[in-house]
Amino acid sequence: MTVRLPADLLPGPSDLWFLPLGGCGEIGMNLNLYGHDSRWLMVDCGVTFYNPLQPTSSPITAEVQAADPAFIVKHKALLAGIIITHAHEDHIGALPFLWPRLGCPVYCTPFTAEILRRKIARSGLSQDMPIIEIPLGGTCNIGPFLINWLSITHSIPEPQALLITTAAGKVFHTADWKIDNAPMTGKPFKPQVFKRLAKQDITAMVCDSTNALRPGFSGSETACFEGLFDVIRHEKQRVVVSGFSSNIGRLISLGHVARKTGRYLALFGRAMENMVGGARACGYWPDDIPLIEPSHIGYLPANEVLVVATGSQGEPRAALSRLAQQRHPHLILEENDLVLFSSILIPGNEMLVSRLIAQLKVLKVRTLQSADSPELIHVSGHPNQGELDLMYRYVQPAIAVPVHGEAEHIQANAAVAKAAGVRQQLTGQNGDLFVLAPQPRIWHQAVATGRIAVEH
Repeated sequence: MTVRLPADLLPGPSDLWFLPLGGCGEIGMNLNLYGHDSRWLMVDCGVTFYNPLQPTSSPITAEVQAADPAFIVKHKALLAGIIITHAHEDHIGALPFLWPRLGCPVYCTPFTAEILRRKIARSGLSQDMPIIEIPLGGTCNIGPFLINWLSITHSIPEPQALLITTAAGKVFHTADWKIDNAPMTGKPFKPQVFKRLAKQDITAMVCDSTNALRPGFSGSETACFEGLFDVIRHEKQRVVVSGFSSNIGRLISLGHVARKTGRYLALFGRAMENMVGGARACGYWPDDIPLIEPSHIGYLPANEVLVVATGSQGEPRAALSRLAQQRHPHLILEENDLVLFSSILIPGNEMLVSRLIAQLKVLKVRTLQSADSPELIHVSGHPNQGELDLMYRYVQPAIAVPVHGEAEHIQANAAVAKAAGVRQQLTGQNGDLFVLAPQPRIWHQAVATGRIAVEH
């Protein structure tokens, strides 16, 4: 008997489908669709950033790019809603620009809603977007989908995993996560929340693969704070720390380091200032961590300066690149100042970062990357193999669907799932239709995918 792909990709009442348009076979630009009973649900709507030094098959060379939403735009009358799991750019960044093509309600937690509203105000787009705030751990119905929001640990406030329940089956969608028993913001990871899922006959677990090549566990933000403090407390010169602007936990850690070492903390970078503004508005920024105006930092003695700057991946327009080129309006780096890279080096950015470090070396500024540091100055927000193994054993899904990674990450995640006792693993890429029920299988390249440019 020949099984044929439905002509118009319309899921029936017994169907449960997963269709990634972005973020599967790559890291970033997440845009996921779930299909059931003639309706679609979108989970996340993110961006990625163009790297001119990294080969790509895409003809798009715009600085900011999003997954092409053409398929779901064509079927937007069937789109029940959009869920944003957390406020990282690769999950939320494209929404203000793509939403006018979609026009449906958006569901997210209060902090994510705050960041989204700030993005909308800055872009001038999507002013009439209906944003429905869901409390942490809340429940809502979106068309034929029942959504349980499950608080999890990551590197930003209010990250949520999702239990998506339909008449055809249940999906546990992890989004971005890690196991952190001592986060700098939010509550510790709660294993019992996910162990309870084993009693619910989970059809599939759609899981983050970013660190699936790494053994062991990812480490806690509190341990990272201790490592940063140990490095910075011995310094007599200016210290500049560069990392990811959305890592509120890391910024809070550096705020505590500044207070304990007698330094003033300043933020260089609009994205970082916006994120901290959102954290303050939602009560996540501690009252005992003051910030100094960036324009004041250049007048202070060197041993009283701690700057957090965007640009850890060598982005040419970011604050750290301008510091390296002596073009920043608020600070001139001097000999023996220290630049710490509190981040990983994302594959493909090696040449950009090498160029940045060479520019700093000309200035006789010292640099320390996390991979070379004797102290722990960066921890990832994503699960290593040990965490993946535990989560698969907690949830006990019938099917593992690794996403949020390149092909080698996805294959490594699938191997962990198999070793943890998950009976079936479905691996694919953007545009593949993952049929989760009634009969699991993949239709490869069921939908054309690609990238489009977005203004940012």
